Amino acid sequence: MRRRDLLGPWGEALACEYLRGRGCRIVACNYRSRFGEIDVIAEDRKFLIFAEVKLRKSAEYGAAREFVDARQQERLRQTALLWLEGHETRLQPRFDVIEIYAPDGMATKQPVIRQLEDAF
Repeated sequence: MRRRDLLGPWGEALACEYLRGRGCRIVACNYRSRFGEIDVIAEDRKFLIFAEVKLRKSAEYGAAREFVDARQQERLRQTALLWLEGHETRLQPRFDVIEIYAPDGMATKQPVIRQLEDAF
């Protein structure tokens, strides 16, 4: 497997670790449907969080969240609806974007992680 192919799973693992540190329970990772994929599904006391993880070396060409365009947002919504059809919950669904900035890729000692709650 190429090093580049490992970056996505590495970023998603960092996001899961970050969410756990904030008191969330990870429900699913890489949930796929015919519409697309949700990187992380987590829950806390109030929310069922559908999180899109965006890993970048820097914000030089724009913030990571800017790369979640309207088309991708719609695919995420459709995928979340399918997930909700098969998983009953009393929690309020929420869509977050988790930005990870790692200038040295997987060699970055302290990546910067930002969670944008209710991003769309």
